[in-house]
Amino acid sequence: MKKQRGLTVASTIAIQLTIGIAYIWSVFQTGVANSIFNGDNAAASLTFSLLLATLTIGSVIGGKLAVRFSTRIVVLIGGIILSTGFMLASFVTANFPWMLWISYGVMGGVGMGFTYSTTIACVQKWFPHRKGFITGVVVASLGFGGVVFTPIIERLITVFGGVGAGESSTFMVLSVLFLTVCTGGSFLLKNPPEDYMKDHVTATTSTAIKSSKDYSPLEMLKSPKFYLITLSLLLACMGGLMMMGFAKPFAIMKGLSSTATVGVLAITMFNSIGRMTWGVVSDKFGRVNTILVLLLASAVLSLMVSIADGYWVYILIAGIGFFYGGFLSTFPALTADLFGAKHMASNYGYVLLGFGTGAIISSQIVGYYVNIAAADISLLFPAFQIASICAATGIAMMLILKTMTRTGTKNKTETKTKQKEKQLKIQKSEARI
Repeated sequence: MKKQRGLTVASTIAIQLTIGIAYIWSVFQTGVANSIFNGDNAAASLTFSLLLATLTIGSVIGGKLAVRFSTRIVVLIGGIILSTGFMLASFVTANFPWMLWISYGVMGGVGMGFTYSTTIACVQKWFPHRKGFITGVVVASLGFGGVVFTPIIERLITVFGGVGAGESSTFMVLSVLFLTVCTGGSFLLKNPPEDYMKDHVTATTSTAIKSSKDYSPLEMLKSPKFYLITLSLLLACMGGLMMMGFAKPFAIMKGLSSTATVGVLAITMFNSIGRMTWGVVSDKFGRVNTILVLLLASAVLSLMVSIADGYWVYILIAGIGFFYGGFLSTFPALTADLFGAKHMASNYGYVLLGFGTGAIISSQIVGYYVNIAAADISLLFPAFQIASICAATGIAMMLILKTMTRTGTKNKTETKTKQKEKQLKIQKSEARI
């Protein structure tokens, strides 16, 4: 049993590490915008936004298929779709720029969705008592994919002709990598036996929220808690998504052209560290409490974009990535806590609709401001002011959820107490008889 758990974790980490490559879009942003979209940054960044948006669709569909068939089959199919999308992306030209939206964006997102949430749900079942920790490890692997592959991809682009010319051939190389790792790793994935969860669930901290049942997607969609966490995720990720897609162009606009790639490495590395760190923190201090801290920090750092200068820019980028990463490990664990583990892949796919919607909105906002800020960097700052307001609104959402959870727990406790009192009275009456 331990061997199978180890194989599942190892293959999941390898798959997440590889599909994390699709996240480092800012390495491609400038070259693709100039060579395919005639310099339109907003149109180019829509490719990445579509990937994140359709990731939610792939997660929902993949999660349902995983329950019906198996995680192994879903990940295998996902790897093939992802690989095919990147292969098609390698043939896109300026004559048909919209094909990049379909290939890299839609197909890449659906393929990622098939693999992303299904592998997270699978490993969570092996660690039911430490969901925050294992979720952090897995999604950190996806983030570290950017750290590991950023210099490799930069080198590939240079070898294949440089910025504006080498991206197409690089997409082809990545296509082969996705096919190899995702399809190969899928054969090592396996869910634990049904009774495994019962035998290994241990007492958790008093701050944890635990569902008393496994909600189906339909049941979850009827719960107001679903809408609170989905909208909160949309608002929480705005600042991180803006910087994730434009870390390199942002550094260039700040006068750091010679070291701009450091911005990509900073946000991807600290994004990964944040995913692991805050996942562990949430196990001890509670998901909602952790998310409140992350939202507050994100709101403050987004406002600091206007005053950061010199190499402080990289520290700011790293900070935004660190707290943004925390959202991506705590929200999956919160979803499992609130709605159970059985349908977690599909349920989290629906929650990711907030993330996907936020990705499209944030890319269009920051893309617009990047276009008009070419001559004046100060014109970019309103985008991050909007992100700060969104994070502050997210705090209000989480406080409402916290109040609802406390009320629900209190009502359950009172109901159990009344039932015990009633049972005790019956026993006393029987004793008199």
